Amino acid sequence: MLTELSIKDFAIIDEITITFRDGLTVLTGETGAGKSIIIDAVELLSGGRGSVEFVRYGAKKANLEGLFIIDDRSHPIFKKAKHYGIDIDEDGMIVLNRTITANGKSICRVNGNLVTLAILKEIGKTMIDIHSQHETQSLMDVERHIELLDLYKKETMDQAKEEYLVFYHQLNSLRKRYKELTENEQEMAQRLDLLQFQLNELRNAELSPDEDHLLSEERQKLINYERIYKGIQDAYNALYGEQKGLDWLSLALNGLEQASEYDDHLKEKQESLSNNFFLIEELTYDLRNYLDGLEFDPERLNYLEGRLNEINRLKKKYGQSVSEMLAYASKIEDEVDEIQNRDSHLLKLENEVFEVGNDTLLEAKQLHDLRKEAATSLIKDIHKELKDLYLEKAAFDVDISIKKGTSNDLEYDGFPVHLTPNGMDSIKFLITTNPGEPLKELNKVASGGELSRIMLALKRIFAKHQGVTSVIFDEVDTGVSGRVAQAIAEKIYGVAVGSQVLCITHLPQVASMADTHLLIEKHVSNDRTSTVVKELEQDDRIEEIGRMTTGAELTETSMSHAKELITLAEKHKTTVKNTIH
Repeated sequence: MLTELSIKDFAIIDEITITFRDGLTVLTGETGAGKSIIIDAVELLSGGRGSVEFVRYGAKKANLEGLFIIDDRSHPIFKKAKHYGIDIDEDGMIVLNRTITANGKSICRVNGNLVTLAILKEIGKTMIDIHSQHETQSLMDVERHIELLDLYKKETMDQAKEEYLVFYHQLNSLRKRYKELTENEQEMAQRLDLLQFQLNELRNAELSPDEDHLLSEERQKLINYERIYKGIQDAYNALYGEQKGLDWLSLALNGLEQASEYDDHLKEKQESLSNNFFLIEELTYDLRNYLDGLEFDPERLNYLEGRLNEINRLKKKYGQSVSEMLAYASKIEDEVDEIQNRDSHLLKLENEVFEVGNDTLLEAKQLHDLRKEAATSLIKDIHKELKDLYLEKAAFDVDISIKKGTSNDLEYDGFPVHLTPNGMDSIKFLITTNPGEPLKELNKVASGGELSRIMLALKRIFAKHQGVTSVIFDEVDTGVSGRVAQAIAEKIYGVAVGSQVLCITHLPQVASMADTHLLIEKHVSNDRTSTVVKELEQDDRIEEIGRMTTGAELTETSMSHAKELITLAEKHKTTVKNTIH
């Protein structure tokens, strides 16, 4: 959830820091006070398009910073952050920062790491979903409907998609290989010539596993022959020369042997020295034998130099080590065999494509059937939500069609189908709000008030599945009143249960549902306008909701109505919480 938001020199905001809590937070205030500016700031933090117009007049830059805390380690943000090399501590703290300069530059950071705007957007949309009257959201994006339907039955669909993707990737790999083998004759002949040249060059080199490492070690010894010889000789002489190390150790051992006859404590010391004496004596014999075997061979050194030069030359073309070059030789040997025996390999690949293709289609059919089941359940849930929002005459449907392919694609049910990582389905959410009217795509529903309710119904269903931690509604209640306003208030609160919702509203019904009520006011000081945010206590809430009710000065009636709205809202919230628990 969004825990803290800091804004500096942004539009008419001088500098403010707002602390947010979970549940429903409403932002109210007069038109132009800066409510939407705060939402604009959050949108920019989640990768929205910036502009120099956002920089406060006279300032060099606008700075936005948001602190998010994600408790659920299974949340997709952790996988996303790891993908981009961004560390998240054990507390799940994520800090998004964006600076917009007066000359139009935008600087983005996630947990202190500089990132591109595209990455900031990827991170942001994982945690924040902003829904407004004017913005096209994920629910309006037809391309995302298949993703939303799969999220609706996540566990079942995830397993089915995982099984499908195994065959899908295998099929693509086989198709790619088949295409490579069916390229035109001239290209294939040129490819064969190149591979045979490379293979002959590697074979003629007669490389052995780890040869480069072994030869380098031997070369190192020959180059430093004199240092090695002198070092061993000095060590040997120090240990075994006349009146040197071993003689003195022998004297010490004799002394301890005599003394240990009268002192048991010295017996242990004598045994320890005795063991070490014989180990050192054996070491001197090994040094002598190694020294006798040392020989400087200039011809061998010349051979090593030449052989390593040849290996290094081949490394520039075929790999960073002999092991890599041998692996490459094995790979191109198989490819040469495929090209030289192309007809038999093509026949084999055709059979494999056919078999794997059938398996892929079966898995795609399984996805198709599961989506049809999910769609039936989703339609029932959406209709229930729409009924609660007094759109009982509206009809919602999920159009599931199979993507048509080309003549080169696999056939299903008598026609070629286009397979994607999501299967073979195309999904569209359709709706109509008037009986007798045809179903239309969501983005073609015109009425603002109806669209608000439809989107809220969908959001109510998908909020818990989408994974976002903060849902923001920016004046989605425009154009409604009366019982519809009350229904919208209850639905917005329903989305906020167990999560976080920030909502800009002009409806007293929605404001009365708030767990936290923030009043946005505009102050003028020294001929400059600034936005101020104030968290309202109970008495202040009653006054604000009273003003929202009348739209003018407070009256006893509006105050009484505000109290009643808050009382009814608290009863509804208690009922909802008791139902959940």
